[in-house]
Amino acid sequence: MTDPTTRLDHVVLWVADPLAAARFYESAVGLEPLRVPEFTRGEVSFPSVRVNEETILDLAPNSLAERMDMLPGSAAVAGRPVNHVCLALTSAGFDALRARLDEHGVPMSDIGHASFGARGTATRSFYFQDPDGNVLEVRHYG
Repeated sequence: MTDPTTRLDHVVLWVADPLAAARFYESAVGLEPLRVPEFTRGEVSFPSVRVNEETILDLAPNSLAERMDMLPGSAAVAGRPVNHVCLALTSAGFDALRARLDEHGVPMSDIGHASFGARGTATRSFYFQDPDGNVLEVRHYG
């Protein structure tokens, strides 16, 4: 096993409208928005949403892609989407999120079973897209 002190800190999602994305992740997904007032006032480059006490999703505007030059060649790959981000919930949280997404009219995949992930084989899973086309998977284990 890897170092047990290693944790996933954040994932950057490219979005067209960070404020709209923050509203979606708050209202439809149920995640806490962070730094929205600071972003609105122009004090920070992007807002975020909290997944849990250790992990956030940064909602970076597409316009930042050209400024991603922290390493040689970084700007050439900035703005490309990841395949998907997976959120693991309790069984009750899984059902509540699916119901909330349905209330918001968010299209979802059918429920899958027995997919492999970080904690082994998940009992159930499904996929949906945010308004910018970022794909999220939701699952629960046993």
